[in-house]
Amino acid sequence: MASKSKDDILAAVRRQRVPETPLPSLDGPWIAYPDRAAQFAAMLEFVGGCCVRVEGVEQLNAQLAELPVWNDAKKTVSLVEGVGRSTFDLAAVADPHELEDVDFAILPGQFGVAENGAVWIDDRNLRHRVLPFIVQHLALVVRAGELIDTMHAAYERLRFDGPGFGVFISGPSKTADIEQSLVIGAHGPRSLTVFLMV
Repeated sequence: MASKSKDDILAAVRRQRVPETPLPSLDGPWIAYPDRAAQFAAMLEFVGGCCVRVEGVEQLNAQLAELPVWNDAKKTVSLVEGVGRSTFDLAAVADPHELEDVDFAILPGQFGVAENGAVWIDDRNLRHRVLPFIVQHLALVVRAGELIDTMHAAYERLRFDGPGFGVFISGPSKTADIEQSLVIGAHGPRSLTVFLMV
């Protein structure tokens, strides 16, 4: 009896004809922010990150030196030339499990998205793709000229010419699953600083 009812219901659903609706055009005007850097910084702060605008490597290093988590870090790695210091050779690490005690990592970001404060990074110069997720504190360096308005524009910019890895990162790790209480650094970096370089 139950299966007959099921068959009747499915048959009734199949008889219903919903008129087709054309998909909207994607060629229309998208959001454009008058000040991408300000929008990016506001959204990054909203999701728990911090945006620091700098005018070159020297100022970036000065701002980095003011971060307590950088000064307290014992094991650090920087993949941005002239920025910070590396206390070990990432290229010499064979097993990514050896990165579990990295306190601070500085990585280049290819571009940032003003709409949501996200930064795109890929593994072109990143030997172990686990690094941005296992490190205690993460800093990304993005050129201000590489900010775009929306995720729609971001997807248009992505190119996958072969095997590889890439990810959008927006803010530090966080979850609100536990008793609906926001926890920062639950599954990954406890802080994210984006240095926006002019």
